[in-house]
Amino acid sequence: KAVVVDVSDAEEFAAAHIAGSKNIPLAELEAKLAASVKNKNLPLILVCRSGARSLGAAATAAKLGYAQPHSLAGGIAGWREAALPLESAAA
Repeated sequence: KAVVVDVSDAEEFAAAHIAGSKNIPLAELEAKLAASVKNKNLPLILVCRSGARSLGAAATAAKLGYAQPHSLAGGIAGWREAALPLESAAA
């Protein structure tokens, strides 16, 4: 089991996100991650639109004590290019 956290802003998350992911915008990650993801030993997959913000988010998660933080290479754009399913707020 893994937890997927999307660090995109709320508008980007509403437009397209991975099913089951939690939205914690990057600016709020340090303050809100511990309350949202209590088990620091689970794999933590961080994602954003392109993969750039999620790299920094993975470093922040590691600093906060998460054992397995990973950034999704290519982000939502890469996920879409691989024809993997996305959800939107309208769905």
